[in-house]
Amino acid sequence: MRVFVTGASGFIGSAVAAEFARAGHEVLGLVRSPEKARELHAAEVATVVGTIESRAEWIGRAGECEVLVHAAAEHSARAFDLDREFVVALFDAARAAKASRLFVYTSGVWVYGDTGGRRVDEATVPTPHPFVARRIEHERLVLEADGGLLGTLVIRPGCVYGGSGSLTGSWFATAVKEGAARIVGEGGNRWTFVHRDDLARLYRLAAESGVRGEVFNATDRSRSTVLECAQAASRAAGAGGRTASTPVAEAVRKLGAFAECLALDQHVDSGKAVRLLGWQPRHAGFVDEAERCFRSWSAATDRASHPDA
Repeated sequence: MRVFVTGASGFIGSAVAAEFARAGHEVLGLVRSPEKARELHAAEVATVVGTIESRAEWIGRAGECEVLVHAAAEHSARAFDLDREFVVALFDAARAAKASRLFVYTSGVWVYGDTGGRRVDEATVPTPHPFVARRIEHERLVLEADGGLLGTLVIRPGCVYGGSGSLTGSWFATAVKEGAARIVGEGGNRWTFVHRDDLARLYRLAAESGVRGEVFNATDRSRSTVLECAQAASRAAGAGGRTASTPVAEAVRKLGAFAECLALDQHVDSGKAVRLLGWQPRHAGFVDEAERCFRSWSAATDRASHPDA
């Protein structure tokens, strides 16, 4: 298959693009600059430079691909507006092709809100935290577009770890800089995790399956608390398991509603992906893999600091 991936140099998108390429698919990744394309070329991924504002530069090439994966993540105040614009643009590209196309949208498990000890799955009605409420609107837009020549899927990843670390990278960074891995709240809450390579494999299996019009959670089976995860990160970073807590209210003053999401307690099941796609997470969970994750984070951090080395 020919596969188009937005955000192809990003944390999730780069893993997804590489996974499709390793499986023998022809992959075209959308990146923002020629510099961002280097590592993708090393992974045998072709690239095209562009943004949502410069869609004329890539929209035609996207329409030539059988699978369109939207994995781009924007962190500005316009994040959700740009996300919707990407969705609409990719729909236009798919429909203009007048051939069978699959669109895969990246959402996230924060749309379930705080589940506490209650296990939720794709049949559970989402009660999203306001910070991510618009994700539900975009999911609905995607699923309602399924039909005829256009098939659609929604994937809800848990907290993605591995590589440069994403959210877990802050534990390593603070352990190195402050001598303690810093968390929001007391850490008794649980995040749902998934390794980026396991997540990327789920995207590929979903695209290859022929399944359409579905939502898939992407989480492993680990149930460690945030405190236990931070302690493991601290040990791996040489800080002896020491952690430091920032009260939620203080974190909200600094980070806004995002900090409230870091304090969510969730138990999200991914049995549907196992049953329908044969997906099985191969990684054991963040706590068991903290040392190898720290090595990966350190290497990614050094590479970002010295890009020409």
